[in-house]
Amino acid sequence: MKLAVPKEQSPGEQRVALVPGELARLKAMGVDVAVQAGAGEAALYPDKDYEEAGAQVERQLSRLYEGADLVAKVLAPTAEEAGQLPEGVCLLSFLAPSAHLEALKVLTRRKVTAFSFELVPRISRAQAMDALSSQATVAGYKAVLIAADRLFKFFPLFMTAAGTVPPARVLVMGAGVAGLQAIATARRLGAVVSAYDVRPAAKEEVKSLGASFLELPLESQEGAGGYAAAQSEEFLARQQELIATHVAASDVVITTAAVPGRPAPRLITEAMVRSMRPGSVIVDLAAGSGGNCELTKPGQEVDAFGVHVIAAAELASSMPTHASSLYARNVSSFVQLGVKEGRWAPDFTDEVIDQSAVTVQGTVHHEPTRALLEGQP
Repeated sequence: MKLAVPKEQSPGEQRVALVPGELARLKAMGVDVAVQAGAGEAALYPDKDYEEAGAQVERQLSRLYEGADLVAKVLAPTAEEAGQLPEGVCLLSFLAPSAHLEALKVLTRRKVTAFSFELVPRISRAQAMDALSSQATVAGYKAVLIAADRLFKFFPLFMTAAGTVPPARVLVMGAGVAGLQAIATARRLGAVVSAYDVRPAAKEEVKSLGASFLELPLESQEGAGGYAAAQSEEFLARQQELIATHVAASDVVITTAAVPGRPAPRLITEAMVRSMRPGSVIVDLAAGSGGNCELTKPGQEVDAFGVHVIAAAELASSMPTHASSLYARNVSSFVQLGVKEGRWAPDFTDEVIDQSAVTVQGTVHHEPTRALLEGQP
């Protein structure tokens, strides 16, 4: 059985879907690995490391895909990349299906069976395959480093002969994986940290990291799989009203709130940004799905009334060595689930396989994606 790993083509993407350290595990499953030349260089995994680990390094894409049963990528393929995949192959990657409908049409025409890591259910036995969480860990950590770099103040308390310097006040909105990692990192840097989440269950996790949890008089908004549910306009308006004073008092606000398959909830209004002290920083980790801040501009850092509003998309790619290592373990764990006696034979009665499949041999398996495709002109 052969697994092919092409070089990522998206501008600025530095991660690679498989690292040399995972090859021994795959070899034990009966999986041979071929890697496109240069695929891991940006993440500091040179071709010689893959060769020494037993992978075949191929320069030509046609040679890479020859005889491949599986293809592993990080980001969703473009329509052009999808057209280069071998007919009937299996693709493992982030797919963001609602944002890549043209590529999905190509995948169905080429009878590709495509699994999306965004759709892996959040259940205990699927934790090793949870690429959303592994990459969110990197993003939450890096968001705090960016904020500390942009802030014109120290994060920790300093007591010096020249006087006492108070610690920075950091507010984290959304206490999922990225939010919790942001809390932990900001605490390590010495900031006073508070956090808010619409799910009351997040309170104990926040407090266990040494942060205070903001309890607002609002009903729980917990959805399926531990994610936050989509909120009504009335709920968001009341939430904004109650959170405004906490935003104004913060030196740094890091927002991580997201609802799978929907635009990010708008948590910070222009009026809230105006209320913050000049020099304050907002790092919006939900920029890729529209942003939690009203003034977020995807891919840009905006100076709004003296406040730095940073749209932080694909932060995991800025730390590609560890991000790739974590993602590679997600990939090899998913492969292990689908390998039976040395061949790829995914069992669609398994909820992890079933729920993460977007296309299966020329048909659209994922119901929400099928509805989007059928609704197109």
